[in-house]
Amino acid sequence: MQASDWLHLLLHYLMLSLLSVGGAISTLPEMHRYLVIQNHWLSEAQFNSSVALAQAAPGPNVLFIALMGWNIGMNTGNSWYAPLGTLITMLGIMLPSATLTYNAARWGHKNRNLRAVRAFKLGLAPIVIGLLLATGWIMASGSSSSSSSSALAHPAWPLWIMTAVCALVVWRTRLHLLWLLAIGAGLGWFGYL
Repeated sequence: MQASDWLHLLLHYLMLSLLSVGGAISTLPEMHRYLVIQNHWLSEAQFNSSVALAQAAPGPNVLFIALMGWNIGMNTGNSWYAPLGTLITMLGIMLPSATLTYNAARWGHKNRNLRAVRAFKLGLAPIVIGLLLATGWIMASGSSSSSSSSALAHPAWPLWIMTAVCALVVWRTRLHLLWLLAIGAGLGWFGYL
């Protein structure tokens, strides 16, 4: 990667930061398009692994950004670039949104009784839901899109059924989410999914 590539990566993450209304995970489809499809800086497996590993690990939800930056740096062939990739992606995703959130929260709290402020807050809900649904679609379809022969060997319909069942269980019961994760891990371990 050239210096201009690192600059474009930083600028892209600065832009994504301002779009991440529902958290950094809501911009996952755009990250996928930019990093995997457009620039080929990450493979499909590296992209999905970065998200899955960071979501499974304790800590902030934004850790997948650091892993993606690390993998981008490692893919350059020079392991010294891995910390640079992490720094660029984390700085890009955190700086604008943190600054904007701080200033907007102060202004919103001061003007919380204005009709426009209340309407704006209510209007963001469908946008966040749409971004999260797009993220779920990318993550669910990424595991079965590698090749047609492997898609025939492992059809995707069991994953879709398991996703629907888990969504219903979370919605209708008080079963802790970690039990569902454990069941899914067990089914994957034994080769059922």
